[in-house]
Amino acid sequence: MTLAANDPAPDFDLPAAGGGQVRLADFKGKKLVLYFYPKDDTTGCTNEAKGFSEQAKAFAAAGTAVVGVSKDSVKSHDKFKAKYDLNLTLGADVDSAVVEAYGVWVEKSLYGRHYMGIERATFLIDGAGRIARVWHKVKVAGHVAEVLAAVQTL
Repeated sequence: MTLAANDPAPDFDLPAAGGGQVRLADFKGKKLVLYFYPKDDTTGCTNEAKGFSEQAKAFAAAGTAVVGVSKDSVKSHDKFKAKYDLNLTLGADVDSAVVEAYGVWVEKSLYGRHYMGIERATFLIDGAGRIARVWHKVKVAGHVAEVLAAVQTL
């Protein structure tokens, strides 16, 4: 299943780094950038998280929250956030329910080996819980600036 603009965003309720939960319902009436990334503390994922974190004030000024999701555990997320002083919410989707609901749990190929993994993707969700924009197969360079520009025009 591929989600597209104007589709309702699938609901989620995940354990979050630092304790507690992060839920779609927490953002009712606000815009949400929900980004999916493969693994804590790897080069691309670290650069993406640092980029979103560095722009946290600009996203907040645009009435937008940012949440990153991977299959890593809360403990892994806690270490990742502390190591890079990240200023964003990270959800732990250890059972793959959310990555599957958003269609980003996909077959990948590396050096001829096929395996399942998270496709780097970002969903911009409006205050009514509908998907406003989707970025699939994200390239990290320039992505945060592109998402911020989209948020500021929504």
